Amino acid sequence: MAFDQNENDLAAVADMFAAMRAEGEAPADATAETVKGDALAMPFDDGAFDRVIAAEIFEHIPHDTAAMAELYRVLRPGGIAAVTVPSWLPERLCWALSEEYHTNEGGHIRIYTRAELEAKLKAAGFAVGPHHHAHALHSPYWWIKCAVGPSNDDHPLAAAYHRLLVWDMMRAPALTRTAERLLNPAIGKSVVVYVRKPLADAGRRG
Repeated sequence: MAFDQNENDLAAVADMFAAMRAEGEAPADATAETVKGDALAMPFDDGAFDRVIAAEIFEHIPHDTAAMAELYRVLRPGGIAAVTVPSWLPERLCWALSEEYHTNEGGHIRIYTRAELEAKLKAAGFAVGPHHHAHALHSPYWWIKCAVGPSNDDHPLAAAYHRLLVWDMMRAPALTRTAERLLNPAIGKSVVVYVRKPLADAGRRG
């Protein structure tokens, strides 16, 4: 299930689900759907999900702690969530290079340190587990975009780097995969934190 407030993004995900099924890239008995809604009031029952991925969400939401509380509510006791936000250093450079990047509608309104993110997740009730950084090769792309203008997709340098990223995602060559793995701790575009809803919550709610 994909959940978002943006209908256009959900439509793109629905098209991707359909393409995967048409190409036989999903199990025959698998189902997938998209749901539009508000992260502060999700239309799901308490403990509805065993696993949740909250990818690049909380940096957009003014009341991020309320959204974290909703994430906690819809996860079953013992369930696991992967929470990703932009990493501090790459994001700080983006903000320094472009005001448009973080002031446009729907843009990023805060920059998290990992310590701040983990502290807020703990305050919501989660047990915080391991973390890692990801997508280091995407950081230079966004630095280029911020330098030439975030909406300037036709700039030759930005367009060339975008083609490189698409090629890398489609082919996954050993050279770039190794390079990204080595660079992730330093300039990974995203930090991924894994959290668990304590089993004890079942007793409290029961």
